[in-house]
Amino acid sequence: MSVHLVGGGALAASDAPLYAPFLGEAAARARAAGRTVPRIAVISIHPEADERAGMLVAVLAAAGEFEPRVTALPGREPVAQAALAEVDGIAVGGGIVEHVRAGLEPVFGELRRQVAGGVPYLGVSAGAMVAAEGALGGGTRIDGVQLAPEDAGEPATEFEIEPGIGLVDVAIDAHVAQRGNLSRLVAAVESGLVEGALGIDERTALIVGEGGLRVEGFGSVWRVLPADGGVLVSTIGA
Repeated sequence: MSVHLVGGGALAASDAPLYAPFLGEAAARARAAGRTVPRIAVISIHPEADERAGMLVAVLAAAGEFEPRVTALPGREPVAQAALAEVDGIAVGGGIVEHVRAGLEPVFGELRRQVAGGVPYLGVSAGAMVAAEGALGGGTRIDGVQLAPEDAGEPATEFEIEPGIGLVDVAIDAHVAQRGNLSRLVAAVESGLVEGALGIDERTALIVGEGGLRVEGFGSVWRVLPADGGVLVSTIGA
């Protein structure tokens, strides 16, 4: 089974094709277990958790039939292991990446176990970012040097890496073209904070499976790798 990473900005019914491969894998797993409809754990850790969970359920429902098992938490509250019990797929929505990471941390091991056992994982925005071995935070500076656009009136924060779930071995970023985040990925790789990174545009899905990397949607996936004297940047197109 695969890890499906969506770069955000894709919660309308018209975005359902991005989610169809994930639903297809979950449905296949359900059939193998003797169920006609897959059970999907839908996890939303967001200040507007109920609303965001409803949006994720709706776009998934536009992609295929399933039984939602919803966990909606407004902040850093931990996700209970029972939320992941006996499901055919796991979908984690967006939010403040540090909060999503903290909420999922108690079940990192269970998430790895289930994905290794064939349960597909879907991460949207922050849910995609925390899937990495090292989860990128939301900072915009390294050693005080600005690397990406900053919101006026908001305090500048350092770019930090914390342990993630570990479903993919390179760092993941989202909303890359839309938020001008490519520069911070380049700086993070060049500085050695991460060994490599993949940045996903909005309305774009990166599927990591046994057959390698596949891109679906309207944007690109930016691949940033170390190279002699700097970094190598390339794109993986849909």
